[in-house]
Amino acid sequence: MKKEKEDNVNHPKHYTSHPSGVECIEITRHYCFSIGNAIKYLWRAGLKAEQGMQDKEKEIQDLEKAIWYINDRINQLKRRKVKWKTIKKN
Repeated sequence: MKKEKEDNVNHPKHYTSHPSGVECIEITRHYCFSIGNAIKYLWRAGLKAEQGMQDKEKEIQDLEKAIWYINDRINQLKRRKVKWKTIKKN
């Protein structure tokens, strides 16, 4: 039997191996950039290896990246709220 070649460009294994059978992009494309990226990093945490890094280090890095994108979205929303209050006052 011929083994299928991994498609690391279009369908990387760390985004297609979820037990649900759903590919990560099918979910993330419905969100804004920051939340989509946070989901992406949570999705692949513990699944994507990187040369020169231990698996645990890579998983921690992916989780930290998810937190960064969540905080980025929170800051976007806070800035938008401040701008909206300023506009309403004028």
